[in-house]
Amino acid sequence: MLTRRTMVTGAGAALYAGPALAQSDRTIRIIAGFPAGGGIDVSARLLVDPIKDAFGAPTIVENRTGAAGMIAASTVAKAAPDGRTLLMATSGEIAISHHLYKEKMTYDPLKELAPVALVGIVPCVVVVAEATPVRTPQELIAYAKANPGKLSFSSSGVGNPQQLAGELMNIMAGTNVLHVPYRGSAPAVTDVATGAVTMSFSSLATVQGLMQSGKIRAVAVTSLDRMPQLPDVAPLQDGAPGLKGYELLNWFGLFATGGTPADVIDKINAVTNKTLAEPKTAKTLSDQGIVARKTSPAEFKAFVEAESRKFREVIEKAKIKLEN
Repeated sequence: MLTRRTMVTGAGAALYAGPALAQSDRTIRIIAGFPAGGGIDVSARLLVDPIKDAFGAPTIVENRTGAAGMIAASTVAKAAPDGRTLLMATSGEIAISHHLYKEKMTYDPLKELAPVALVGIVPCVVVVAEATPVRTPQELIAYAKANPGKLSFSSSGVGNPQQLAGELMNIMAGTNVLHVPYRGSAPAVTDVATGAVTMSFSSLATVQGLMQSGKIRAVAVTSLDRMPQLPDVAPLQDGAPGLKGYELLNWFGLFATGGTPADVIDKINAVTNKTLAEPKTAKTLSDQGIVARKTSPAEFKAFVEAESRKFREVIEKAKIKLEN
C-alpha cells in the first residue's frame, strides 16, 4: 500500500509529491548573504513566486548577512540536501574567499555547494573623473603606461572582484596602477569624482548616479562584450594587444546543498531559466547592472570551476593577502 511516508522517501521526493503534499512540508528558503535591496536580494526575490508555483510550497528569501556572504553560504552548505535550502550567491563566497581565507573557511564551496543556475554576470565599469583625459580603453591604457606608479584605482575592499579586475589589467597590460581599498563601493566611486583616486572598478548600479550627474565617465567594461546597458562603452580588452581575452566578472548564481539529487537541481534550474527568459525579469536585472545568463547545471558547474581557477591565479600573481 502506498502511504504518505513512502511517497516522501528520498531526498528529492518532497519536491515532486504535488501541491497537496508540498504545502504540508517545509518552506523552501532562498538564503541571501547580503541586505535587502541589493542585487543579490533582488535576484533571489525574482525566483520566489516561480519556485513557489512550480513546487506548491511556501517560498521565502532569508537575508542572513555577515562575513561577505560566507555565513549564508555556510548555512546552505550544512543544510539537508533536499533542495529546500537554496543560496543566491556572488562570485566572492563561491570562487574567491576560499583562496584568501583557506583554512579559516567553514565550508568547501566547490564540494559542499551544488551549482544550480547562473542568474547573471555583473561586469565592472571602469570610471574616471570627467576632467581625466581618457575616454576609451586605448586611452586608459596609454595614460596608465605614461604615468607608471602615479595612478590609482579604487574598489570596495581587498580581495573582491573589483580589485581583481584592476589587478588583472595590471598583469595583462603591464601597467602599474595602485589599488586603494575602501570600505564600500559608494566612497570608492565618490573619490574618483573628487580626484582622490584616478579610476574605479565598480558595478553599474553604484556608478550610475555620478555618471548621470556628469561627475564621472565610463571608459571601459570588464566583460568580453559591451554591456547592453552601456552600448557605447567598449570592453577593456580593446585597450591593448596584451589585454586580448581580458574578462573579470562578478556574477550571481543559485546553489543548493551538495548532494542534492540531480532531478531536483534540474527542475529548479528549469524554473530559473524560464524566469530569466521573461522580459520583465531581464529588465529588473538590467536595472541592477546585471546581464541575465541562462545555463544548465553542468554548464554552471564548469563556469564556477573555471572562475575559481582564474581568481586564484590573479590572487597569486598580484600577491593579494587579507592583511594588505
